[in-house]
Amino acid sequence: MDDHGNVQEQILLGKYELGKLLGQGAYAKVYHARNLKTGQSVAIKAMSLQNVLKRGLTEHVKREISIMHRLHHPHIVRILEVLATKTKIYFVLEFAKGGELLTKVKGRRFSEDINRRYFQQLISALSYCHSRGVFHRDLKGENLLLDENLNMKVTDFGLSAVTAQIQPDGLLHTFCGTPAYLAPEILANKGYDGAKVDIWSCGIILYTFNAGYFPFSDRNIMMMYRKIFKGEFRCPEWTSPELKRLLHRLLDSNPKTRITLDQIIDDPWFKIGYRHIQTSSDDLSGLEDYDDNNKKYDFLNAFDIISFSHGLDLSCLIESADCSVGVEIFVSAESPERIVGRIEEVAGAEEGRMTVVRKKDFAVQVVLGPNGDIVLTVDIHRLTDELVIVEIRRVQRRQQKVLNTKIVVKIEAIARHQT
Repeated sequence: MDDHGNVQEQILLGKYELGKLLGQGAYAKVYHARNLKTGQSVAIKAMSLQNVLKRGLTEHVKREISIMHRLHHPHIVRILEVLATKTKIYFVLEFAKGGELLTKVKGRRFSEDINRRYFQQLISALSYCHSRGVFHRDLKGENLLLDENLNMKVTDFGLSAVTAQIQPDGLLHTFCGTPAYLAPEILANKGYDGAKVDIWSCGIILYTFNAGYFPFSDRNIMMMYRKIFKGEFRCPEWTSPELKRLLHRLLDSNPKTRITLDQIIDDPWFKIGYRHIQTSSDDLSGLEDYDDNNKKYDFLNAFDIISFSHGLDLSCLIESADCSVGVEIFVSAESPERIVGRIEEVAGAEEGRMTVVRKKDFAVQVVLGPNGDIVLTVDIHRLTDELVIVEIRRVQRRQQKVLNTKIVVKIEAIARHQT
């Protein structure tokens, strides 16, 4: 593969014959591959080592590897080994022959019996993770795969967190996830319980399997966020009273009263035909002592990742050659007028090096220098009477070198109401 993830050599490190592209995201491409020695089918997820370092993703990669090596459950994709070259990191994963479960739902819906079966498998996997202090934080249809027997496999622990990341207030604070699956407490930006966030996502998944569409949907993403924040939705008419009751408990906008995993397992609709899966590692060992600052990893550099463990092939997470884009979305109690006004003040103090261009009342572009290169866009939308959603999109062109980084950081801090 070249630096953009294109397949140039079909044989990877003399071990795997690469096949067709299975899927790709913002940071990786996943391919089907065959183990040359055993003939076993695997999935290989490829990631640029340079991109990992540039984006500060080293800890994320280490955490994902560490977590996946400790999770052994029939409904969780296994990591087999980690390989690397001087430019790429490869995760070699268990191959889920049935593809994405979400593709089975689009344009249709599951019967309650099939819906219940997959939901039970999802909750079994999630209960296993939570009992070991792992919170997925990005549960969604695209991360639920099917094996050759059409059983569910949860994958992609790239955004997962462990108990060691919980702050002194007992909550997690990183804004992450996929828009349609975001819990309202993440939007509120005041910290959240990782377990309750995963349960909310399970509610979105269960609703989607039952209805064939999302409970909170809108072409305008900000309107969708408002619906999520209010937690108002309607179940389709074919939904049984028992399932409707469970859905309302899963999608309770108040995390304190939202249903727990133990309560889900004890729910009358859920319990029908449910069997607990006994795993080989029910001693709950493994992740309790994991810490991003663990002395064990203090000296781990980019090339140490290569030999960190066995497992999985990741490929091509690189953006275009001349620029990189970073996007952040968060909630603020500051008024839109005040945010935009202060951004204009900071840019105006730069003696012509930076200017602010208003796209509309509460959407601005920060432009650098005579060439008019956009380095930052700030888009603000009203969420409630007291809160707004702020989207910051940062563009860094390579020829601009360090390009007033301190000024950009200051503008971002203003948008977050941190100055």
